[in-house]
Amino acid sequence: MPELVVLPPTSWAAAVAQRLAGVVDDRPDVRICLPTGDTPRPVYRCLIERCGAGSSFASATIIALDEWLGLPPGDPARCEVRLREDLLDGLTAPPRFVPIDADAADPDAAAAAHDRIAAEGLDLAIVGLGPNGHVGFNEPGSDAASPTRVVELAPTSQAAAQARYGAGRTPTRGITLGMDRLLAAHELWLLVTGAHKADVLARALEGPETTDLPASFLRRHPRLVVMADAGAAAGVARA
Repeated sequence: MPELVVLPPTSWAAAVAQRLAGVVDDRPDVRICLPTGDTPRPVYRCLIERCGAGSSFASATIIALDEWLGLPPGDPARCEVRLREDLLDGLTAPPRFVPIDADAADPDAAAAAHDRIAAEGLDLAIVGLGPNGHVGFNEPGSDAASPTRVVELAPTSQAAAQARYGAGRTPTRGITLGMDRLLAAHELWLLVTGAHKADVLARALEGPETTDLPASFLRRHPRLVVMADAGAAAGVARA
């Protein structure tokens, strides 16, 4: 059964940042897959503040979870741009960062190259929870064996690129680490905030496994930690 950590919204980000900083302190050469988006952004802000007090990412490796295709370099919605702005550029001693090559002439080859890097081992993979149950860009239809690949984005993901992240155009495809690679990580964290995620989180943790909700397959991981605020956890019976 996953470890479920429920925290007040006011202390959620700081608590997650403290736990993540502890991982880096305990293993400086840690390899971590990190997401972008509204959920982890406050965690990254707290992490930057904490790293100023001693935690260092200098020997760590950060591996991107996913990336849009079809957006020009520097577009504000690009995951690489957002992760650099939200976290990496604010660290005094930044880690090695492995983005996805969204500008490659052959996106399938870029996905394969990123998968080979992830296959070297992920000590920790951190993911968020999409409103339709997606994980990274593993959209509905994905299962536990879905590999790192080029994907067709769901309409909700396409809309988020512009409405939430300011993309200059609407991307229809992306590259994502596969569910198989995430489930192979030594430890897996699922970050969820907001009452609007309560229903999808409850179904992911307590409903049947289904390709309609890829996050439901995360329960297979023996070291899954779900860190939710009280609003997001409101629908989970054991919370």
